[in-house]
Amino acid sequence: MAREYRLISSDGHLEVPPERWTPRVPKQYQDRAPRTVRLPDGGDGLLIEGLPVQAANFLDMRAGRPAGQWQPLGLRVEDAAGTGPPEQRVKEQDIDGLDAEVLFPAMLAGPVVWRNISHDDVYKAVIRAYNDWLAEEYCAVAPDRLLGMGVIPQTNVDDAVVELEHCAKQGLKGILLGNFPSGKDYPTPEDDKFWAAALATGIAVTVHVKFNPLAGLIAPQPSRLFVYPKEDPALMRKLRRGLLEWITFFGLPPAVSIGQLVLAGVFERFPALTIFFAETRLGWVPFWLEAADLWYQRHIGWAQEYLGFKPLHRLPSEYVRDHIYFSVQYERVAVELRHHLGVGRIMFATDFPHIECEWPNSRPAIEQIYADIPPQERDQIWAGNAVEFFRLPQS
Repeated sequence: MAREYRLISSDGHLEVPPERWTPRVPKQYQDRAPRTVRLPDGGDGLLIEGLPVQAANFLDMRAGRPAGQWQPLGLRVEDAAGTGPPEQRVKEQDIDGLDAEVLFPAMLAGPVVWRNISHDDVYKAVIRAYNDWLAEEYCAVAPDRLLGMGVIPQTNVDDAVVELEHCAKQGLKGILLGNFPSGKDYPTPEDDKFWAAALATGIAVTVHVKFNPLAGLIAPQPSRLFVYPKEDPALMRKLRRGLLEWITFFGLPPAVSIGQLVLAGVFERFPALTIFFAETRLGWVPFWLEAADLWYQRHIGWAQEYLGFKPLHRLPSEYVRDHIYFSVQYERVAVELRHHLGVGRIMFATDFPHIECEWPNSRPAIEQIYADIPPQERDQIWAGNAVEFFRLPQS
């Protein structure tokens, strides 16, 4: 259904109880699916295989609660905004003046911790159950307003491609990539099969904040972020950092994930590929891009000699500006710096129902921030870029 989009949040979350979608998990795996438990303090907790019980995160249930009612303990999920059925979510959009939301799963209670499920078949069944529920039950209520992001398993590239193609067939507007498609913490040639499939299906590729290394979740060893053609452990210790760390040292965590993609040559091999990094904040990006180019040029010489790194055809910042989208919340300074990245690569986001959102007052908050912004640029950030990236039909 086509509609006129004036304000889209490119980052919202479904902090819904797992019982909404786990009935779709096959019966033989039901006892290993995530489930809600009641804590001694009366609040809700989440039981995930391989982890101690996780209390409902009060930071993720902040929306609409006055200070006196917002407490860090004893939180009940059903009492919070943003946790109800899809009809309620549409009403919450109306209250906040939104035309649509890009919907990511719960973060501290979602795919990041699902990977602790030890059996891959169970893990993949949990993901498939969520994706089918998202497409067939939740987003289907208002497909032009509820823009769900399907989850991709962190197992291997073949599994990732299968789920990506399934999400596309289900009509989801995009997918959430939690780590590299190979299931590793660093880019590999096998990933190219996934990037090609993403372009072939036309589905949008997103990352929420950054890739989530498996170390600390299911593996005890420190995460490895990049593999160079020539490596010697003793030399690496002397160098202290590889080229990746040198060009991302001054950025926030998303810089490392973006830097991995750039240094791996993903955008050289797939010039049509674009990726949206949600909830990154934006004010740090112009400084990081300037620093990344400087440090790349300072270090590329020895990186070729000692690490066998093949130089890029362009500077890191050029790939970022052409291939990466960022979200911006209620950040006045970031909006003022918009031209250092490019207005065409910025999408407004509320992060509803998490602590940073201004629901139900997003509209007055951003009208003040964007008061002096040319209407064409404002409209791009508020809706136009999201319409283009997620290929939304307009009236």
